[in-house]
Amino acid sequence: MTESTYDPYADEQRVEQPKPKGRIFTPFGAVIALAAVLMVAVVAWGIYQNEQTQPESGPAPDFDLPLLGAEGNFKLTDYRGEVVVINFWGSWCVPCRVEAPMLQQMWEDYQDQGVVFVGIAVKDIERDSLAYIDELGITYPNVMDKGGQTEKDYRTQGVPETFVVGKDGEVVKFFFAQPRESDLRAAIEEALNA
Repeated sequence: MTESTYDPYADEQRVEQPKPKGRIFTPFGAVIALAAVLMVAVVAWGIYQNEQTQPESGPAPDFDLPLLGAEGNFKLTDYRGEVVVINFWGSWCVPCRVEAPMLQQMWEDYQDQGVVFVGIAVKDIERDSLAYIDELGITYPNVMDKGGQTEKDYRTQGVPETFVVGKDGEVVKFFFAQPRESDLRAAIEEALNA
């Protein structure tokens, strides 16, 4: 006869564990699902924003911004009937510094012909913007887009960017980065003769 040995854990090994009935949604799983949904939303928003480009035609978005270094505001619709050259810039922007003398010269050439230039400082500090204007001898009106709304309305991607607005308030030409002087002059002449 053989002697049997008692194993106290043998019964535990034979007991079947209950199987889960369906999926168990843990707090960790909820966080992962929420992160995935947010990631998809961010990617979709980025694709949508990339599809949005600066206005190259149609009505120029209106703005009413405080003048830099002077009293009052510059309101775009106040200049209906004139050609308006809108230049987005920042004092920290090297290409803006390069194009500034050309814009100033063109302002001097066209200011008595029904053409208005306005610079819009974006993502800048007011004292730096004023120093930039003074250093470069800019005499055409400049404004500060403190809240960034005008930059959003024009869907700018950076600076410098320049828009030529016709007498009827419609965008005639858009220049991404620094325009060639001949191209900007041609756009202004086209707007003047329309």
